Amino acid sequence: MILVFIVNLIVGLLVGLSGIAGFLLPIFYVSVMHLDTVEALALSFSAFIVSGVLGSFSYFRNKLLNVKLASIISVGSFFASFLGVKANLLIPEHIMSLILYLVVLFSGFSILLRKNKEQPKVKKYNNFVLIAIGFVTGFICSVTGAGGPIVVLPILIMLGIEVHEAVAISLFNSIFIGVPSAVGYLMNSNLSIIGPILPTALIGHGAGVIMGGRNGHRINQNLLKKAVAIFSIIIALAKIIGG
Repeated sequence: MILVFIVNLIVGLLVGLSGIAGFLLPIFYVSVMHLDTVEALALSFSAFIVSGVLGSFSYFRNKLLNVKLASIISVGSFFASFLGVKANLLIPEHIMSLILYLVVLFSGFSILLRKNKEQPKVKKYNNFVLIAIGFVTGFICSVTGAGGPIVVLPILIMLGIEVHEAVAISLFNSIFIGVPSAVGYLMNSNLSIIGPILPTALIGHGAGVIMGGRNGHRINQNLLKKAVAIFSIIIALAKIIGG
């Protein structure tokens, strides 16, 4: 229980600061706790709901959350997540994981190679494109358990959205990926196994997100953008090469 609390606290802190790192939770539950994939995903997506609510609220208080933009993206993610849970039982997990990390790899390189340009104060985005982005990323994340931000965040930055605003949108979006996914995986889990773990995991994760969210807006935008890109590339390459 202590290890579960500490890991969730650290991951929550990283999520609050940068929006990413949630994908570490299913890896921890499967490789360290030796839980089945369904139980690992149930615990992870439950945590993503907590981080999404607390993190996006913290960024909203700092006037960094574009609620309209986040809501449009989340429409696609919400419905796609239902399909993602069902597809998890049909599509080989290694195929979906490969797709996920290829997307992350491409997004990471795009962020690094993208030149800094002054963005217009009023930016317009095609709603259909935003819903499509939400749908595709929501489906992939609900299948793999990676969490929304690691996929959504690089794509949003690539579209020219300011990095702190992108983090806020990603956290908000993770709520709508997390709810259908958590419900779906919990319904197919052995609650006698994960029931005692869940409260400790959520408390630790929530505490970490609160700490990270309070300090996320203080981090230099360019530094955070490069860190997100490099981190995404390293993780993607490691998973692709390592299988």
